Amino acid sequence: MPEGHSVHRLARQFSDVFAGAALAVSSPQGKFAAGALLLDGQVLERAEAHGKQMFLYFTHDLVMRVHLGLYGAWDFGGDSTFTGASSIGAPRRIGEREIVGDRGWAHASEGPAANLRAGGGRGWAHASEGPAANLRAGGGRGDYHGPPVPKGAVRVRLVSDHGWADLRGPTACEVITPAESEAVRRRLGPDPLNNVPGDAQEFARRIRKSSTSIALQLMKQEVLAGVGNVYRAEVLFRLGLDPLMPGKSLQADEAQALWGDIGRIMADGVRDGRIITTELCDRPTGVGLEVGHGLRERTVSGFAASSVVAANSAMASATNKDVPVDDAHYVYKREGRPCRHCGTEIAMKELGGRKLYWCPGCQGR
Repeated sequence: MPEGHSVHRLARQFSDVFAGAALAVSSPQGKFAAGALLLDGQVLERAEAHGKQMFLYFTHDLVMRVHLGLYGAWDFGGDSTFTGASSIGAPRRIGEREIVGDRGWAHASEGPAANLRAGGGRGWAHASEGPAANLRAGGGRGDYHGPPVPKGAVRVRLVSDHGWADLRGPTACEVITPAESEAVRRRLGPDPLNNVPGDAQEFARRIRKSSTSIALQLMKQEVLAGVGNVYRAEVLFRLGLDPLMPGKSLQADEAQALWGDIGRIMADGVRDGRIITTELCDRPTGVGLEVGHGLRERTVSGFAASSVVAANSAMASATNKDVPVDDAHYVYKREGRPCRHCGTEIAMKELGGRKLYWCPGCQGR
């Protein structure tokens, strides 16, 4: 399942390529036929992410809520204009890289992940196979002749004058009202990437009121929206916190530190399309940026804020794309190997049906 940074990347992509356009909406599979009928011809006003869910806001008070879950995937294609100034690409799987051509972009996979395509893969966004994918990678605007014939069980297809997006296999896909979307978001915990006023305090209140371990609570979307197994393990190590500590034992300043550090490393994930949590000094290769650069969303004289973000993202991705997988994490999937800080063997155990990784030396009680 994609972690929150991937869904935020996806929402940015939708805003870039579809916002302001009237969309033809259909359900080739048929399961979303009633919802497609409501949305067909409506203008997409904006796309927002909250945790692992995306909300597409259309005219006439219609909202499309999508939760990809484990098997959901978005597939994109279009002409050379089908990307926006602030686009940072769709979220990628392990081993996948972005291909940037002179007049468009696409995604390609390396290794086993290449087989996890739209027809039955566990990835969540990638370029399509076939002619449309080739147009994205290097074709021109004049080469685009509309979306291809749907392949597989396409739950929803969105089409504009310049491109298309297909959704397959989501856990949830429904049309709701703005009031209903707000109710869904209120049930979720605060999202560190949205970080609205009061969120940090609300997160601290939720995690500290329970005797459940902080490791389990960080995976509960009603406590903190968007965090998955990688961020959970890594942020607890970075702050030296015992993952089995009860929430009630967590100090207020520790809860605030958790909120702040999660926000920093997730913002880097939005920028890079991958999770890198190690400080530069802890990477044997010395490759990449320091943690915490994130996205500088401010206006610079002569440039729109979105252009600044795009330039920053391109620079950062060019740097961090070369960080080896072995350098990227402190404890995640490093069980049995020495801790980068103290040399203690990294431990792993099943907790709540998921694998928990930690260093007994750095994170002991």
